[in-house]
Amino acid sequence: MMRNLIKFFAATLALVHFAAHAQMTVVPVVGGNGTIPIAVTNFPGESALPAGLTQVIRNDLDHSGAFKIVDASAVSPVPTEVGQVNFNDWKGRAPWLAIGSVAPAAGGRLTARVHLVNTADGSEKGAFAFTLAPNLSRVTAHKIADEIYERITGIKGFFNTKIAYVKKSGSRYDLIVADYDGQNEQSALTSREPIISPEWSPDGSKLAYVSFEQRKPQVWVHEIYTSRRTLVSNSKGSNSAPAWSPDGRTLAVTLTLSGQSQLYTIPAAGGEPRRLTSSGGIDTEPVYSPDGASIYFTSDRGGGPQIYRISSSGGEVKRVTFNGSYNVSPKVSPDGKYLVYVARESGLFKVRLLNLSSGLLEPLSTDTDKDESPSFAPNSKMILYATSVGGRGELAMISAPDGQIKQRLTVGGADIREPAWGPQGK
Repeated sequence: MMRNLIKFFAATLALVHFAAHAQMTVVPVVGGNGTIPIAVTNFPGESALPAGLTQVIRNDLDHSGAFKIVDASAVSPVPTEVGQVNFNDWKGRAPWLAIGSVAPAAGGRLTARVHLVNTADGSEKGAFAFTLAPNLSRVTAHKIADEIYERITGIKGFFNTKIAYVKKSGSRYDLIVADYDGQNEQSALTSREPIISPEWSPDGSKLAYVSFEQRKPQVWVHEIYTSRRTLVSNSKGSNSAPAWSPDGRTLAVTLTLSGQSQLYTIPAAGGEPRRLTSSGGIDTEPVYSPDGASIYFTSDRGGGPQIYRISSSGGEVKRVTFNGSYNVSPKVSPDGKYLVYVARESGLFKVRLLNLSSGLLEPLSTDTDKDESPSFAPNSKMILYATSVGGRGELAMISAPDGQIKQRLTVGGADIREPAWGPQGK
């Protein structure tokens, strides 16, 4: 019925501390025509950086769906300070302009200085600088794009974030950590057998996941930067579907201690599980609300799989989804406004978005039909999910709540599944 309950593996895991792999490619499907025109000039001095800065910044803003990138190459000379901007060159072309430069700093580092200008009134919206080692140029570009995004929209960006997913290449499975756009792909864990259900800790330092190293499903917690891992749940029967509480102290999991899959909570460092649900059906796929007060989950207690809600301390269970006969894999947006899930409609599996205040479905429609494992960006403005194209697993993104921006993340020769979007970058 649900992926987390039907995947049983015999795995021998070997720790691989961030070995590099092939990079993903972002392929726009629909979008790139945002409502806010902006020009980003080339930064003099950025050639000293391996990945540069400005093209990454432009790509980030373009991928967000909020901005329309305006060509800045026709303007010469390139300004690096606000006083050098000829506003007559920009009026009617781009109401927003980002200019900057890169200069040497102490210890072999460099400093990137950026000015954000409103060309309509000639005002400076902000000036900021980052000092960086050359190998951190992509991270710095993501941070600059986040600054620009937030200063103009008032909403935090999601460019300096990580995603996790499972990649299958031949007989090899890797738990991958990458930038949100699939770049800087690195393997945190490798196995000859599948790895499933990765979930980020709230501080982004750990991943919980499921493996079957001892001939049964077990829940592990993996520290990203040290590769240290801890066996957290090894109860009798199946241990699956881990989900972090917002404070990072607790995991909600699905256990079969009673013979039937039910929800339990357990300390994130390991300990005795506490039963949360009691039903005659299958209860699985728990996820906490952003305030930690509630847990949403999938259950067939009503005859078919639907999404329900229960207090994180237990008690009365309330049904949440009523459209259709098959709704699974819930995730709550970080702002608490929406519930994303997968619905089966006419034999197709589609990502759907429920407005939790109104109880109405948003007009979000993917161009794929084998969707699974949806996950929100930390600013709630994009949804990452897995799908299948030509029999091969890929990742896709769609903007929320409107669905106007659609992108795919592809990598040649590999099958991609089980994505999870990490928290805001530090």
